[in-house]
Amino acid sequence: MALMDKHKVKRQRLDRICEGIRPPILNGPMHPRPLVALLDGRDCTVEMPILKDVATVAFCDAQSTQEIHEKVLNEAVAALLYHTITLSRDDLDKFKGLRVIVRIGSGFDNVDIKAAAELGIAVCNVPAASVEETADTAMCLILNLYRRVTWMHQALREGTRASSVEQIREVAGGAARIRGETLGIIGLGRIGQAVALRAKAFGYGVIFYDPYLPDGVERSLGLQRMATLQDLLIHSDCVSLHCSLNEHNHHLINDFTIKQMRQGAFLVNTARGGLVDEKALAQALKEGRIRGAALDVHETEPFSFSQGPLKDAPNLICTPHTSWYSEQASIEAREEAAREVRRAITGRIPDTLKNCVNKEYLMAASQWPSMEATTVHSELNGAAAYRFPPGLIGVAAGGLPGAGAGVEGIVAGSLPLAHSIAPVSHPPHTPSPGQPSKAEADRDIPSDQ
Repeated sequence: MALMDKHKVKRQRLDRICEGIRPPILNGPMHPRPLVALLDGRDCTVEMPILKDVATVAFCDAQSTQEIHEKVLNEAVAALLYHTITLSRDDLDKFKGLRVIVRIGSGFDNVDIKAAAELGIAVCNVPAASVEETADTAMCLILNLYRRVTWMHQALREGTRASSVEQIREVAGGAARIRGETLGIIGLGRIGQAVALRAKAFGYGVIFYDPYLPDGVERSLGLQRMATLQDLLIHSDCVSLHCSLNEHNHHLINDFTIKQMRQGAFLVNTARGGLVDEKALAQALKEGRIRGAALDVHETEPFSFSQGPLKDAPNLICTPHTSWYSEQASIEAREEAAREVRRAITGRIPDTLKNCVNKEYLMAASQWPSMEATTVHSELNGAAAYRFPPGLIGVAAGGLPGAGAGVEGIVAGSLPLAHSIAPVSHPPHTPSPGQPSKAEADRDIPSDQ
């Protein structure tokens, strides 16, 4: 009895120590059927076979958090999303039990990953998705600019016939030889490397600029590394962007950097629209300082030729943010995203996550770095209770027709369908130090991939 009292006193002491501390990584017991929500889509048929035995999957088909049903905001422990919804700090603060966000794709600039970490939410991506597709599209656009296939196609459809050298010159004017040209790649990640290898096969000399890449990678790939962005721009006949978008490189290509490019160079962007100042690009195209440009991504999406600064720009190819797409890549990305959610549900966050992009922030936000795991409650440090007893798992029948068994639709303005899970009891999100206790109004939500 004395031993039990001693343990009771010790536990009460630990309760007082931990009182008021909201763990930044919310490991711990989860409801046997936690709620997983696809925020900006309505097809969960790929995700369901992977998650149906450990979670209830719902879709929201939302473009902003204002359109997400209160049930999802209160109960969802995991969120899947594409690029058509943005989660700022204020948006993230609306979720009461969220533990992990998985971006179905490689880019994650539509999520405030630092704010998520401070709220104890892990953010993951699927970096291997669409590497080949995006690299192939980038190479296709580069070749299109050099060989002017798009413009010759348009001329032919408009009835222009090139039967003489003069007519050919008129239709295909600006077409250039590829061999001996220098392609400059900004950002030599997975896609940048794939483009470099493809370009070398076509006869391009390839140079790159990437300040984050370790020394020696250039030697392993047989490429030439530029010490500065200016060096790359000066020596490139064509510049292709393959870097992520962050607060440091917004409008990386602007009036100043365009003036550092070779006269008559080409520009290709299959990365992020915010990397290019479209007003400066349009002016450079009109003045002939840039010979041609091809953009798959834009500052404002969905892109419209009738609006924005590019509407009158010549020698411009635009595609609707589809360089990532193939049916195979789409399915692979969704499957891997669902597997990452499964790892979060059945393991420890972030230890068992494969592609946690804010792990460093999560560790920095930890409020008990010096505490040993054995001295903290199992409810807080993700003990075995976090796993699911086999007898408590089942798939609820029903759901929307055609949406897949067990898939539920939760759309703003409508009542949720019959739900198989009881309310999830999670500690409420407490504002980070210096943050207001009440979420401010949503700020404008830009588009992205």
